[in-house]
Amino acid sequence: MTSVTPPSTTNDPHAATESLIAASDEHSAHNYHPLPVVVATAEGAWMTDVEGRRYLDMLAGYSALNFGHGNRRLIEAARAQLERVTLTSRAFHHDRFADFCTQLAELCGMEAVLPMNTGAEAVETAVKTARKWGYRVKGVPDGRARIVVASDNFHGRTTTIVSFSTDPEARADFGPYTPGFDIVPYGDLAALQEAVTEDTVAVLLEPIQGEAGVLVPPAGYLAGVRDVTRERNVLFIADEIQSGLGRTGRTFACEHEGVVPDMYVLGKALGGGVVPVSAVVSSKAVLGVFRPGEHGSTFGGNPLACAVALEVMAMLRSGEFQQRATELGEHLHAELGLLTGTGKVAEVRGRGLWAGVDIDPSYGTGREISEKLMARGVLVKDTHGSTIRIAPPLVISKEDLDWGLDQLRAVLGA
Repeated sequence: MTSVTPPSTTNDPHAATESLIAASDEHSAHNYHPLPVVVATAEGAWMTDVEGRRYLDMLAGYSALNFGHGNRRLIEAARAQLERVTLTSRAFHHDRFADFCTQLAELCGMEAVLPMNTGAEAVETAVKTARKWGYRVKGVPDGRARIVVASDNFHGRTTTIVSFSTDPEARADFGPYTPGFDIVPYGDLAALQEAVTEDTVAVLLEPIQGEAGVLVPPAGYLAGVRDVTRERNVLFIADEIQSGLGRTGRTFACEHEGVVPDMYVLGKALGGGVVPVSAVVSSKAVLGVFRPGEHGSTFGGNPLACAVALEVMAMLRSGEFQQRATELGEHLHAELGLLTGTGKVAEVRGRGLWAGVDIDPSYGTGREISEKLMARGVLVKDTHGSTIRIAPPLVISKEDLDWGLDQLRAVLGA
């Protein structure tokens, strides 16, 4: 059983940590504002810093580490492939590619796969796919394709993606912006329906908005989107990069409403926390619009990525991780729900082993709460003011989860 002894909370200077942070600040671009912890090793749901202090990971790399740090099955799959071949580029076939595409298509209940590396690449691929499908299949006049998206979305930070972001930090000073997107309020089915025109080729949504604070749409929303898109001959693209592959208690968050989109956008957990792996999964009629040379990636679908992803899919097929997310998620939300009655937590949202917790601003900002939790041996991440996100690896034990929640209660004086 994993020890839940908290690390030292001394305020004395820690030379190794401070030195490494200073070097990072001097020699790297300041496009992130990480918590002042320097991780050296990790296993399961726990991380250890350069000075030996242990921390419970309650973020899991934004769901990239659904199966925990150093998962032995995934490490062994990667090690075995490292001894064989790691990269061929798509200039040649390799012996893991067919199984990867076949099994991922089956997992999604679809027919075809276009592999990439990062989530942002997969979203860009989805946008290009939808436009090309709109012109070649739907018959939208050239240059007029439009995609409906939701406010407060987070699909990545490429120039095209930030063009339809409503987050000033992600968008400001990166124009000129890519046209062709219509933004509607998240969860507002009537607004979405009104935004769809004859030139609309797709609706792109997160089934649960993670970066926005783990926002769950109203019941029936996703099913309504599915109905609208089907009626209007528009692709429904579900960005399940954070919500997919077990996080919410189902393989895909869309399953909670019995919805199957036209296209899944996957990433993060697909690489098992070992290598970046992403993919767009759809029908042959949709992905069949591509011809050689029209889209690609040097590393997309490489042998090492396929080997790790195949093991991820094998683990998901057992149903164990979805069940853990369901059972531990129910416990997590029940315990967090009790905090809303203390006046210190304004709201709790989420599904499965994933929660957005709005702290009453009088108790501090999300960053301040995150720093106080770090001092007690728990790592979370803030977003949008006083909100913190909780998304531990799905392998976390109930004992460790309870210990982490105890630290939150202590920080809030609850």
